[in-house]
This record gives sequence, C-alpha cells and structure tokens, in this order.
Amino acid sequence: MPTPSLPLPSDQPMARFGGRLATGLLEVSHDPGVLETEGWWAVAHDFEGRLTCARFAEVRPDPAPAQAGDRWHGPHPDSWHTSLDRAGYVAGVRRIREHIAAGEVYQANLCRVLTAPLPHPDPARSDIDALTAQLALGNPAPYAGTIRLPEHGIEIATASPELYLHRDGRTVSSGPIKGTGRTEHDLLEKDHAENVMIVDLVRNDLGRACATGSITVPDLCVVEKHPGLVHLVSTVEGRLRDGVGWRELFAASFPPGSVTGAPKSSALRIIEALETAPREPYCGAIGWVDADRQRAELAVGIRTFWIDRADPAAPLLRFGTGAGITWDSDPEREWAETELKAARLVAIASGQQVE
Repeated sequence: MPTPSLPLPSDQPMARFGGRLATGLLEVSHDPGVLETEGWWAVAHDFEGRLTCARFAEVRPDPAPAQAGDRWHGPHPDSWHTSLDRAGYVAGVRRIREHIAAGEVYQANLCRVLTAPLPHPDPARSDIDALTAQLALGNPAPYAGTIRLPEHGIEIATASPELYLHRDGRTVSSGPIKGTGRTEHDLLEKDHAENVMIVDLVRNDLGRACATGSITVPDLCVVEKHPGLVHLVSTVEGRLRDGVGWRELFAASFPPGSVTGAPKSSALRIIEALETAPREPYCGAIGWVDADRQRAELAVGIRTFWIDRADPAAPLLRFGTGAGITWDSDPEREWAETELKAARLVAIASGQQVE
C-alpha cells in the first residue's frame, strides 16, 4: 500500500479520490465539453448548476493522510445552526404531503443546511483535506474525496456513499439511494416504494442519453451497511447513444433524481419554495473524470462539507442533510432521519469521538 506523502500546503490546489492524489493545476473550466478532451479532471457540479472542472498535471497513488494533526480545528459542537429548524422542517414535510395529495408530485426531497463558524481564519488550520482525513478514520465511505481550489472558492470534503454516475467508455451507471435506518429492521415498506419510484426516475433520466433498450436494473433495493446506518441502494445501467457526451449526460440526469424527487420538475419547484438556503455542493455531483480513458466516477454530494470564506476573517463550515418525503411520511420521523444522517459526521468535524 502506498505511504501517504506529506500534507500539501493548504493554499495549493489539489484533489483526492479513490486513493489517488491530483496535483499541478493546469486549467479550470465551466464547460462540460472539456471532459471529452484530454487529461484527468476533478469535477464539482453544485445543485444550483455551477459546474467547475479542474485539470491536473499529475495523478499518483496516495491515500488520505493518516491523521489531521494541527491542520484541522473544527467548529465547537454547540455552534451549529440549521437553515430549517425542527418546526420549519416538520411544516415543510406537511406541505409536501399537501402537494402529493393534490397530485402535483409523488415524492420530494426536503433538505436543510447546517452551518458553524470555524474557530481559526487561517486556512492552514482549517485545511479541507485534513477534514477528509478525519472522515476517513471515523466514517469511511466508498466515494470519499477532496477538491481544494482556493482561488475558485471551492473547498469540499465528501464522505458520500452514493454513486451519481460511473462511466466506462460508453457504459454509464447510477446507484440511487432511497431508504435509511439505523438497522435493516428500521426500513419500512415506504422506503422500498420510494426506492423503486426513484429507480424509475433514474431509468427515465439515463434513457434520455442512452440507446433505446440498453437500460437495465442489475440491483434493486439492496441493503448496504455504512457507519451508524443502513441504506437501500439500487443500480441502473445503460449505454450512451452515439454522439452523446458529458454535456448531454448532465442535461439528461442532473440534479440527481434521488435528491430531487418525482416528477423531477415538480419536485424542484417545491424544493425551491420550501428550502431557505442554497444547497451548493450538497446534492450536486463531486468526483473525477479521466478523459483519456473515458472513465469517471461522480458521487452524489451527500455527507459533504464545504468551507465558505466569503468573509476571510470569519470562515464558515457547512453541511447538508435531508430526507425523501412521500405520502406515507411521518413528519417527525423524517426530521429524525435528517438528524441521524448528520449526527456522526458533524461530530467528527467538530472533533468529537465516535464509535
């Protein structure tokens, strides 16, 4: 196994995914067409539509640092506040159920953003890659990673368990998650129904970019265990039509269906009316594209932290959490699900011990 290299200076652009470290920033683009050209790109596509693609000169094996050391000083555990409090979130769930009763939507994902002040304005003491190291120890995840582009306002650490898009040549797949509990016994019939509903949406999305008849569902409602909780996960796969590239694939499938709802257009309208803070990287797409080999792995930006340095003297750490709402949703249970999803990761970021 490769030995981790020394930490890079906190102002140096870098990306880290899948045990590989990318350094030597060559260019940054907001055009999805660059992902069809050449080189290895880190990709951050925020929920509101801003796409940032960063091409790096060198990509080498290098696991996340074994520990954060003095490079990560997280918020005080009691300093977090939420864009929707319990009463506001419960009211939002009830409002979505009214939309469902009116036949406007079948399911919608309601999210809130947690924010806390970082105790040190010095980027060397709030290094987002050091937070990735903390998450790797306390909450390992299949699509964990870092994108750090300080001059472009992007500092993201993700511990995402969910695949948005995997690409190998002309074959693409997605792994939507719907259904969360502490254990498998907590999963309800509602969770299975919600998962199947979103699988149908993802099939439709990929079908807009893939060859007719090529869409398959190799796995449906598989239970996956993650630290502190379990998820229901399905897999949808297809083969891209001739002439279809990243521009068309994003247009067909973004934002990810599992974090919007069905029908997607109605769910997005409802989300915009009910949520009080932009999601930004949360619920977007985060990962990498190897244009030379036509390979890619983009995660759904859940279990994701990002730093806001709009005021350099008072930087903020943000984290999103949410739940899928259906007619069978119990408002208090949905609030509890958002708490469950956030608790472990917020504790890690705040320097608390987790089991």
